[in-house]
Amino acid sequence: MPTNTDRAPGAPSEATEQLVSDLFRAHALGLIRVAVLLTGDQPSAEDVVQDAFIGLYRALPRIRDQAKALPYLRTSVINGARSVLRARKRAALRRIPHEPPVWSAESAAMAGEDRRAVLTAVARLPRRAREVLALRYYLDLPDHEIAAALGVSRGTVSSTASRALTTLARDLREEQ
Repeated sequence: MPTNTDRAPGAPSEATEQLVSDLFRAHALGLIRVAVLLTGDQPSAEDVVQDAFIGLYRALPRIRDQAKALPYLRTSVINGARSVLRARKRAALRRIPHEPPVWSAESAAMAGEDRRAVLTAVARLPRRAREVLALRYYLDLPDHEIAAALGVSRGTVSSTASRALTTLARDLREEQ
């Protein structure tokens, strides 16, 4: 039976495993919600978040400040969602164009007309605007943490959010 001393050289410690487990329990659902908003579907979102946690698990022994683990996860989820969208775009260029991806019928039925209108309007926003709004309103992150996750200035976050909210308000008024 293996013991703690039977770990392979370079294998993550129990503390690393515990930290990743704790982060998963505390933040996985919120990260999946953000990824759903960015990718448009739950299976892709769950894959993105799972990949982010696997990446964290592998990288954590090299991360000196463990307080940076959660920002690492957020950045990984955003980058993973971007990768999914790039892959979809490449795939779309290879086939006959059709209607853009939409939310599943089940999600739309559960969400109701107002929620569907908001999600549709959000999906039409530019990528960075969707990312800023997702991090601000789904994860309740302050602007400086959003800026760090996206690699932009705090002012860019504020102006992007302001423009995005103005666009959403205008689009939703037009749909009424």
